[in-house]
Amino acid sequence: MTCATPVPETVTVHVAFRVVKRGGRKEMRLPDGAAQPRRTDDALVKALARAFRWKRMLESGEFSTIKELAEHERLAFSYMTRVLRLTLLAPDIVEAILDGRQALEITLAKVTSPFPVEWKRQHHWHSEAK
Repeated sequence: MTCATPVPETVTVHVAFRVVKRGGRKEMRLPDGAAQPRRTDDALVKALARAFRWKRMLESGEFSTIKELAEHERLAFSYMTRVLRLTLLAPDIVEAILDGRQALEITLAKVTSPFPVEWKRQHHWHSEAK
């Protein structure tokens, strides 16, 4: 544009994206092939931190049973056992979650549901979600 060119009153910009629901929130997802900015899933990271903290508390003998720990933390036993299961995830999957590199379909709901305990099978389960 030059100084002699009139400036339009409005400018329209078209951005291709779709809205998807993830972890109870709505997010914009860019089309396939577009560079996707990665963000850590705060709920997943918090759950991992809690799981490993609780595991450490149990292993140290501070609490002798999961039930005792759940009562101390004022949490439902069933919730605690689902979250404690995260300590069984393969180390590289844990790292991917902490770095925000996990598949978009890997949510707190997915990892607190039953998953294979063998690390080799987890990689297949993790890659299926991608």
